[in-house]
Amino acid sequence: MFARWHNEGEWPAWLRNRFAALAILLVALSASFPAIAEKRVALVMGLSAYNGLQELKNPKNDATDVSEALRQQGFEVLSGEDLGLAAMRDLVKRFTARAREADVSLFYYAGHGFQIDSQNYLVPVDADIRDPASIKQSMITLQSILSGLEGGKGINLIFLDACRNNPIPPGAAGVGVTLRDGLARIGNAANFLIAYATQPDNVAYDGAGRNSPFATALMSHIATRGQDIAAMMIKVRRDVIAATGGQQIPWENSSLIRQFAFKPGAPETASPEVQLWQLGVGLRDPALLKLYIDRFPTGAHVSEARTYLDPTKLASLEGGAARGADATGDDAMWELASRVRMRPLTEFYLQRFPAGKHIEAARKLLEALPDANSADIPPEALCERLATHPRDATANLDGVPLDTLVANVDRAIGACRQAMTAHPEIPNYMALLARALWAANQRSEALQLYRKAAERGNLRAMVSLGLVLEAGDGVPKDVPGAYGWYERAAAGGSADGAINLAVALMQGSPLPRNVPRALELLRTASGQGSAIATFNLGVLAEQGVNGSPEQALGYFRKAVELGDVRGYRAAAILLDEGRGTRKDPDAAAESLLRAVAADTGSTLDELTKATKNWSPETIRAVQRRLQREGYYQGAFDGRTGPRLRQPLERWRNVGSLFPNNG
Repeated sequence: MFARWHNEGEWPAWLRNRFAALAILLVALSASFPAIAEKRVALVMGLSAYNGLQELKNPKNDATDVSEALRQQGFEVLSGEDLGLAAMRDLVKRFTARAREADVSLFYYAGHGFQIDSQNYLVPVDADIRDPASIKQSMITLQSILSGLEGGKGINLIFLDACRNNPIPPGAAGVGVTLRDGLARIGNAANFLIAYATQPDNVAYDGAGRNSPFATALMSHIATRGQDIAAMMIKVRRDVIAATGGQQIPWENSSLIRQFAFKPGAPETASPEVQLWQLGVGLRDPALLKLYIDRFPTGAHVSEARTYLDPTKLASLEGGAARGADATGDDAMWELASRVRMRPLTEFYLQRFPAGKHIEAARKLLEALPDANSADIPPEALCERLATHPRDATANLDGVPLDTLVANVDRAIGACRQAMTAHPEIPNYMALLARALWAANQRSEALQLYRKAAERGNLRAMVSLGLVLEAGDGVPKDVPGAYGWYERAAAGGSADGAINLAVALMQGSPLPRNVPRALELLRTASGQGSAIATFNLGVLAEQGVNGSPEQALGYFRKAVELGDVRGYRAAAILLDEGRGTRKDPDAAAESLLRAVAADTGSTLDELTKATKNWSPETIRAVQRRLQREGYYQGAFDGRTGPRLRQPLERWRNVGSLFPNNG
């Protein structure tokens, strides 16, 4: 059986032990990434300073930063900020002419946008909207841009962060005209992907920081090597849902007939967490290990990083980088910095490689990244950094466990209270304040705020309130009420709500047993990008409850791709035993080594004891792999035991990044 998430994201020990593995292998990062041979052209518009309409804070920043991110991926970028109608039309004309001969064309728009009678309009900064006639005269229809792209040779990617509140004055649209917030769903031509910052007919947030939630998520995933755009959009959607508490759900229509990756090449086989850890050890740099702890406070290597940073250990750490570290580290560090968009890491790259190959790109990236440690950090950003639940982690924010929140609870309460007061329209700050107050044991106010945020649609508040009611933690126990909140959360797109419901339905307690409904909930959550739901589906497939055992391996591999690295060890078991698939010792060994590289040490400990958990063929494959990296010199005897500890520790700490070094 599988498990559910509890209030602070802890899995029961029995399940952790069965499929324990936070696992990722860091492959060698080469300076020669596959060249982008295709012609790519983009038009990026960001409109903030409107005349006579509500000014928007972030679209100009979004346009500047998205433009640079696209240039780094080989796009010729036409860009414009705060454009009037004539300038918009001229830029669109130039773009559509170039796009007809491009392999990939991309249009990104941030600014006011709205719909009238299902026709979408993009609003120039000089729009003068007084009556129905002025609407058509003052604005550009989105359809006119799409029509200009139809019939071209390549694929067309449209990103619309234009679903802010409808700016049209009351009565200006005319009698009998349907005027709605947000943009209408459109698109039926082949080879288009049209992505909305939020669901059709809904309103997206401008964002309290430098960028909108949608732009932030898009830029956080655009530089992931080998990632198809369909998989990328799942992760973008997941990040935006987490960042907004489910108030904003990105949406897309796709009629693409081929795959597309912004950054071509072999898919990433290492998470940013493992990359940062292995770079820190490989470069022998205490600053990188401190960054690792700051960025991944619940990471699998935190205790090891702290051990390295102990004053008695620093001398050995600072004894010099691994051989070839500077040559390999330049490219590896830049790939990681551009992927995670972390200011301290970008600053480190500039300091460590002042004449590096990516120096100009790094300087431009630094300009776009706010200083999280600045004395004038906005309360919104500080609230998010100090109070976000680990289950709402994004590519930019890891979330904080409860004990860490307790240590900073006064700052968190102050920042979140300021953020909530400044943004009463955003219930997520109310939910974050509720979590901070709960950590401070101010339960009465916390519960009130959880209820208010939940009633306004915040998914984390719904799940947290459900857990409190189910446990009777400081309130009368109310199991039906708890599961009512899980139902609402699941309907709104919460994977945690769906998983809690599914577990109860599978177990038949406290809800009547309903396996088909449980599987439906898990499949929906998996399709929305939930790694945990995907892993659970793999466990159920292995048991023959969800399809057949042959499907389990695919689920476990997908779970890893989505971020649940327990799937590595689960996959290794199937490949080692030939359970539901053919025996494959080499593939089993690769999954085991990925587990060694990134879990909390349990797989390494298992393989350095005399155990019969793994076949001799798989252990021989592990030994051969370690020998190729220069870490193992012993016999290929297929035996686990203490002789493997030093080679596996080298693999865990450095992987393939700096081979043949201790």
